[in-house]
Amino acid sequence: MLDSCKLKSACNLPVIYNKKIHTAGTSNADVPLADPGMYQLDITLKRGQSLAARDRGGTSDPYVKFKIGGKEVFRSKIIHKNLNPVWEEKACLLVDHLREPLYIKVFDYDFGLQDDFMGSAFLDLTQLELNRPTDVTLTLKDPHYPDHDLGTILLSVILTPKEGEHRDVTMLMRKSWKRSSKLQTQSLRLSDVHRKSHLWRGIVSITLIEGRDLKAMDSNGLSDPYVKFRLGHQKYKSKIMPKTLNPQWREQFDFHLYEERGGIIDITAWDKDAGKRDDFIGRCQIDLSALSREQTHKLELQLEEGEGHLVLLVTLTASATVSISDLSINSLEDQKEREEILRRYSPLRIFHNLKDVGFLQVKVIRAEGLMAADVTGKSDPFCVVELNNDRLLTHTVYKNLNPEWNKVFSFNIKDIHSVLEVTVYDEDRDRSADFLGKVAIPLLSIQNGEQKAYVLKNKQLTGPTKGVIYLEIDVIFNAVKASLRTLIPKEQKYIEEENRLSKQLLLRNFIRMKRCVMVLVNAAYYVNSCFDWASPPRSLAAFVVVEDMLEDEEEEDDKDDKDSEKKGFINKIYAIQEVCISVQNILDEVASFGERIKNTFNWTVPFLSWLAIVALCAFTVILYFIPLRYIVLVWGINKFTKKLRSPYAIDNNELLDFLSRVPSDVQVVQYQELKPDPSHSPCKRKKNNLG
Repeated sequence: MLDSCKLKSACNLPVIYNKKIHTAGTSNADVPLADPGMYQLDITLKRGQSLAARDRGGTSDPYVKFKIGGKEVFRSKIIHKNLNPVWEEKACLLVDHLREPLYIKVFDYDFGLQDDFMGSAFLDLTQLELNRPTDVTLTLKDPHYPDHDLGTILLSVILTPKEGEHRDVTMLMRKSWKRSSKLQTQSLRLSDVHRKSHLWRGIVSITLIEGRDLKAMDSNGLSDPYVKFRLGHQKYKSKIMPKTLNPQWREQFDFHLYEERGGIIDITAWDKDAGKRDDFIGRCQIDLSALSREQTHKLELQLEEGEGHLVLLVTLTASATVSISDLSINSLEDQKEREEILRRYSPLRIFHNLKDVGFLQVKVIRAEGLMAADVTGKSDPFCVVELNNDRLLTHTVYKNLNPEWNKVFSFNIKDIHSVLEVTVYDEDRDRSADFLGKVAIPLLSIQNGEQKAYVLKNKQLTGPTKGVIYLEIDVIFNAVKASLRTLIPKEQKYIEEENRLSKQLLLRNFIRMKRCVMVLVNAAYYVNSCFDWASPPRSLAAFVVVEDMLEDEEEEDDKDDKDSEKKGFINKIYAIQEVCISVQNILDEVASFGERIKNTFNWTVPFLSWLAIVALCAFTVILYFIPLRYIVLVWGINKFTKKLRSPYAIDNNELLDFLSRVPSDVQVVQYQELKPDPSHSPCKRKKNNLG
């Protein structure tokens, strides 16, 4: 029997359950251990000894999995480059009966590749004595190579039966922890969204500058390198630099820190190989705990298991305002808090922290008429709220198609042209979470303080699905900061679906491209008609304009043809598929570029159209007072000296960055708000919340 203090301390450990249907019954010391009952198994994973080497350097990056009944119930942290790792991690497991042994498996972590198996062992729970600490040494074996010596794992275990009223308390513990256990076993592919604390404590900003003397992986003595970054579940991938051993990336990525002590960022360099598996160039790591905060560090990292260096800039900063609270305890109802936020983004604080553009508050109230995802005709819905790379989630409402969450989410806005995404999932323990619906809301289209019913859409955001969700959203931002932020590159998302070949998508992009080409053809016909003097006034005006125009130089980039190589049939199929995907993406980019230009003049996003008009007016005034040659001279000096003044600056084009904020026709459809059924129209009310 456990006293209350012991029970409380047990609750603080990571409790994970083995879910099985069993017959209720009591257990005591006189009952055989194999009989049904409820047991608490406290395990301390101490260390490993003489583990197998799985990496080229003669080491491994081991971690341990515990399984009961074929289901994973615990996973340890990774100990890098160590054959005698020390974990000292504790786990508290509740098991229904002891017939199923505890299965211990050890793996070598390989970033970007499949983890290598390092051995396994069984712990027979029926051989343990009750209420007595036991030190266990397990010899690791590989069933395929039983004679190989794979080292040992040392554990300390205590088995405790649950009886009487404490059994009832344990059942309550079981119910309360079952929800978090479900979230741990499902795969949502969300960045650290299932951690016990859903809030991040800081930001790691990494600028990938360049590579030096990388290993040649191609027959021509060069490589097509790119770099992968990983911190926990957060992943980034750089662009591919063709045919070089000294690539210049100049790319910037942001990671979120969820732990006070930092973490390890795994970095791997790869060579892109069309039609084949990409070649591994080398790896390195960044130990964030060794870096000071609020300071930029220039790092030159030697690639292990390969050749060359990577040059990076790493900056650790404290977290901004990202939080979750209940609707009943909304901090912004406090007038002082509201005034402080309004003061923070007032026009007088234009140059104070240019990256802090605004503040967003999202109230996720409830949903109605959701899709039934379970065989019982119900669902276990929860919401994921995303703003760029910030992701927070609500609790799960079980067995309900009309859930009420009443949660308030707060975000800092770094780009006013971002899109708020709210996705509803059905929680499922044994599988990945089922998609129930999604809405995408541009921040500039939000009406402050108004509770609205948004019709849920499908994954592609092209059509409605079943159900509506009630949201109340408020946005405060500094217009000048937002305008300046428009002229720098957009923040890259680290969770994006890979491009896949789709006949329907290829056809759609071709039609979009055809429309853009027809606009250009019609414009060419119009210009040609000016020279035919079909309309004398128009031709005369065109003649005057042509006389005053300056000659522009055009530069054309010639691309080298690909070297023809002999490939197998499978490689040719992969190459053809990659070419089709490239064509599909190129069509999308060109069509989107034309549509964004059109939508700028169509006032699809009034903020951007007004910004373009203000910029053109300012340029006109400047041109009136300052001759064009001086403007061109200043622009040229700025371009030529930019690398000297800031050698690690990220290259960008302000016009392209501006156009990247304008939605294409496809995005306009995705962001279009669908009209809900009249029965779902909430009572519209304006709140004195954020002004």
